[in-house]
Amino acid sequence: MIRRLRQTTREQRTQFVGMLVAVLAILAFFMLPLPEYIEGPGSADNLKSFVKMPGHPDKRSGKFMITSVAVAQARPVSYLYAKLNPHYSVESTANVTGGESNATYDKVQDFYMQSAINESIYTAYRAAKRPVTRQYLGIYVVSVDDQSPFKHDLQVGDTVTKVNGRHFNNMVGYQTYIQRQKVGSRATITYQHNGKTRTATAKLMSLPTKKAGIGITLTDNVKVVPKTKVTVNPGNIGGPSGGLMFSLQIYQQLTNENLRHGRKIAGTGTVDSNGDVGEIGGIDKKIIAAKRAGATIFFAPYVKPTKALLKYEEHHQTNYQLAKATAKKYAPNMKVVPVKNFQDALHYLQTHP
Repeated sequence: MIRRLRQTTREQRTQFVGMLVAVLAILAFFMLPLPEYIEGPGSADNLKSFVKMPGHPDKRSGKFMITSVAVAQARPVSYLYAKLNPHYSVESTANVTGGESNATYDKVQDFYMQSAINESIYTAYRAAKRPVTRQYLGIYVVSVDDQSPFKHDLQVGDTVTKVNGRHFNNMVGYQTYIQRQKVGSRATITYQHNGKTRTATAKLMSLPTKKAGIGITLTDNVKVVPKTKVTVNPGNIGGPSGGLMFSLQIYQQLTNENLRHGRKIAGTGTVDSNGDVGEIGGIDKKIIAAKRAGATIFFAPYVKPTKALLKYEEHHQTNYQLAKATAKKYAPNMKVVPVKNFQDALHYLQTHP
């Protein structure tokens, strides 16, 4: 009798351990973070809710929609799903964040979004022939090289305003001036950190090009002030790829021109101060997001495909080629329109009511 009870107890312990292992395995399958990210179709949001302009409401039918790519850290379950679903992909941490922390990555993406909004306002106001000013603040620090002589001073999010007391009106001006200096010569950088002016002096480093540099990745930091007030709230969407669609929505409200004619119009692409539209990543996923939201027109950045370019393009296709191929397969009723600049998109809408 005692032997039987002991046997039963051992069986119960074995069953308990087995159940515990099974529970832990299930939890790990759904919750264990992996060192990769999953990218898939995000949302296609109505820009009427993003752009507020007192005295210029958007009462026209239809929608301009900003499309996004959903990004999340991989779990075993989402990793498996991404491998089985053609609309999702597994991306390395380096490809997504550039090796930066999540906090730094988010800061840079927020800046890119604000920069896109500024350039969108400038583009739309100029196209509508409305007063707007553009002030160049300096170069925004996107990343700092580990070998940079300024790595203990400059941080991601700072803005360099002067080099040796000189301010330039674009980042090319800064780059040209610095590269004309001798490697090893001392340079004084004036920069803004959390709204405060600081300076740092160090020797210029040698870049891979053998020219002098300060060892940062940079982009323009610009302030745009329109005479007619406009507020753009992007919510939790980051990055620069909404520039073109923001420009169209702002132009729509400024002019009250009937551009949409009741249609749901999506798209993507950066926009610069000249209104030129630039390529972005994940356009195939944005096509799927637009299809799910009922879009019938999709604006895609266009560049002339060359062998040299296609070697480095996503899936070895330009944005327009990839968007058109994805739509042909998964959204055959969607018209993909190639655009080189804001005027191309505006002209298409004005001539295709």
